[in-house]
Amino acid sequence: MNLTHLDEKNRPKMVDVSEKNITQRIAVASGVIFMNEEAFKAIKQNTAKKGPVLQTAVVAAIMGAKKTSELIPMCHPLMLSKIDANITEIEKDCAFKLIISVKCEGKTGVEMEALTGVSIGLLTIYDMVKAIDKTMKISEIVLESKEGGKSGQYLRT
Repeated sequence: MNLTHLDEKNRPKMVDVSEKNITQRIAVASGVIFMNEEAFKAIKQNTAKKGPVLQTAVVAAIMGAKKTSELIPMCHPLMLSKIDANITEIEKDCAFKLIISVKCEGKTGVEMEALTGVSIGLLTIYDMVKAIDKTMKISEIVLESKEGGKSGQYLRT
């Protein structure tokens, strides 16, 4: 197997995308944070001491997606054209699901931006209510779909 992030001397390198075509790229990722009932209610009722948790998590998710190339060593800086972040309640599990959609026109995909946005958004929720529940669990961070580029479309089934 030929690894694209290593040169002929086995040294790390950033992949050269200069010959790739510019296409519309879209990626959607999601993740879930589970917590106890007290933390869940504090978020729903906007009574967490650090402020509006879900609104802050959405802003953090957007910021995380925008900063991906600064956090993940081999990611290319991308000019993102759109980021949507949506949080839904999973009442029966005392959980919140964060879904991020990232879009750009470029030479490389935006999967890492979507996944990073989800991770940062969920970590922000954790940070804002950890005084209430230190047992929270972040899980199920996955790529839901991607479009664009040579490899075409992917849809999680």
